[in-house]
Amino acid sequence: MPAEINIALRRLPHGADLPMPSYASAGSAGLDLPAALDADLILAAGARALVPTGLAIALPEGYEAQIRPRSGLALKSGVTVLNSPGTIDADYRGEIGIILINLGAEAVTITRGMRIAQLVVAPVVRARLTERASLDETSRGAGGFGSSGLNTLNQKTG
Repeated sequence: MPAEINIALRRLPHGADLPMPSYASAGSAGLDLPAALDADLILAAGARALVPTGLAIALPEGYEAQIRPRSGLALKSGVTVLNSPGTIDADYRGEIGIILINLGAEAVTITRGMRIAQLVVAPVVRARLTERASLDETSRGAGGFGSSGLNTLNQKTG
């Protein structure tokens, strides 16, 4: 069974009647988050909007919550989370808002209670940066943005 942590959750007045975020299945990594809209939102092709969830959380120190798209919504309509993954820091106590963008060809209607994103809780490791005049060498070096190729067939091994 996966590890669990307790997270305090506050339902805001405009989301009080919506279901609690929940895992869709026993093996799900993310909690589904609802849209806490007062009226339907027509998200035109290419448009983006900040959609309220009606929820605020208090993460324990040492954790973050990541906001990720729902794959079905992305596949079926082209709607995804714009700053994916978005990060909710442990010291944030405001409403969780989801920045949705419609990358599809047609307008999509977002309705109240619609599951629009997932919340995945993860531990945080803080980095301590140490400035150096040079970095150790690797076989890749400074190659990036396609330097390792695209084809998985005929790749060199070793």
